[in-house]
Amino acid sequence: MVFSTLVLNDETPIYEQIEQHLEKAIKVGALIKDSKLPSTREVSTVLGVSRNTVLTAYENLESRGIIYSIKGKGSFVKLEAKNKDEVVLLNWKERMSDYGKTCETMDIIKTEYRYEKGMISFKSIAPEGSLFDVEEFKRAFLEIMALEGEKLLNYGYAKGYRSLIDYLMQYMAGKGVDIKGKDILITNGFTEGLDILLSTYTRPGDVILCEEPTHHTTIKMMRAYGIKIVGIPIDKQGVKLKELEAAIKTYAPKWVYLTPSYQNPTGIVMSGERRRAVYNLLCQYEVPCMEDGFNEELLYSGSHVMPLIALEGSSNHIIYLGSLSKILFPGLRLGWIMADKACIDTLESVKRAKNIHTSFLDQAVFMQYMKSGAFERYVKKVKKYYRDKYLFVKAHIKKYIPYQKLWGEGGLHIYIDLAEEIDTRELLRRCYARGVLFMPGDIFRTDGQRTSGLRLGFARLQDEEIIKGLKILGEEIQTLLKQTNHCK
Repeated sequence: MVFSTLVLNDETPIYEQIEQHLEKAIKVGALIKDSKLPSTREVSTVLGVSRNTVLTAYENLESRGIIYSIKGKGSFVKLEAKNKDEVVLLNWKERMSDYGKTCETMDIIKTEYRYEKGMISFKSIAPEGSLFDVEEFKRAFLEIMALEGEKLLNYGYAKGYRSLIDYLMQYMAGKGVDIKGKDILITNGFTEGLDILLSTYTRPGDVILCEEPTHHTTIKMMRAYGIKIVGIPIDKQGVKLKELEAAIKTYAPKWVYLTPSYQNPTGIVMSGERRRAVYNLLCQYEVPCMEDGFNEELLYSGSHVMPLIALEGSSNHIIYLGSLSKILFPGLRLGWIMADKACIDTLESVKRAKNIHTSFLDQAVFMQYMKSGAFERYVKKVKKYYRDKYLFVKAHIKKYIPYQKLWGEGGLHIYIDLAEEIDTRELLRRCYARGVLFMPGDIFRTDGQRTSGLRLGFARLQDEEIIKGLKILGEEIQTLLKQTNHCK
């Protein structure tokens, strides 16, 4: 009740104190326009004063146009609270932390050329949505809602949906991983998994070694945490061993971050022999490794190569970040971390502090879909689709683009090295003017240096768009080469 805070004094007439109290409550917004006031009988009882005193106060307020009364209903507030004249305008850019500044500065959605309707964009490496098993997914949704609907719409567990964890444990065992002593934490895709690891196991100034070039999002997140990133050159077999060992000796890194399969942006698959040699180095120097299991399911030819975590047996220094987002329902944002049980126990607490848990509904529907066998059928279908698309793009790159080196063995993109004299930033500017977009190689470099490399994502483009886009790209490369040769 509005009068519960009124303390009467002996210096001012009581009716005036009641008036002042109500007027102040209206001005500060404690009583809003058209809200009903307590009856005079209620006020007199609460304050222990005569009802006539309250009536006098109400009548005075009504005569001043502050309240109004309706016969048989009571008294109501007439005025609306006015905001203060002062305007508070904070400079939010100046208040940003270093973390926020880094995230914004390296946000390529905001800082790079933007897609406009009608353009041909090779920027995205998202899967082709028309291939999604929408009907199968609908069926899985209805089935799991009928079985566990009430549970799934309530709070879940930070670690994840138990049935999905069990499924993924066996899924990883199928990749050759010794799951004894290991556990899994479900995350909101790869990005949250990496964020949880970095926030838990790094400090500003720590050194992390990674392939050069590497995933832009990974670079951005590490920089946001104040980590020093050291890039290690690669060849078509994977990260170079001598350079990796030299960097380990020089920097004593906190972590090594690697993407052995379909590395982003190059698309290379680290050979089995190179994997074994890299793993031996990690063991020799006792360096923990974050393994990004990017696009492992999209092998177009040959047999599947086991992930690094499958080599460690009963060791525990490899942490695997898994996700199926690049081929299956990226909108669900589902991923997982596989690691030593003690590590997962800690990461579970960090996950709980960040966002309580990943959507249990999403996890359960996904699990029901996977359990139905639809995933295996889907992968067979998309592997053929993307393989055909990959070969189509590769053939037309050879036809239209004068390149130095083509990288990649699968996935949803191809990486190209052009002649050294080509600046792909200038190339992008020229192509953008003609309606073509791609990802320049400097985005993927740990040092941000300009490069003659570029990444082409092709999964969502039609064949005629690919041909047109590659023709334009090739024409602009030829123009730049002629200008360069002319200046020599």
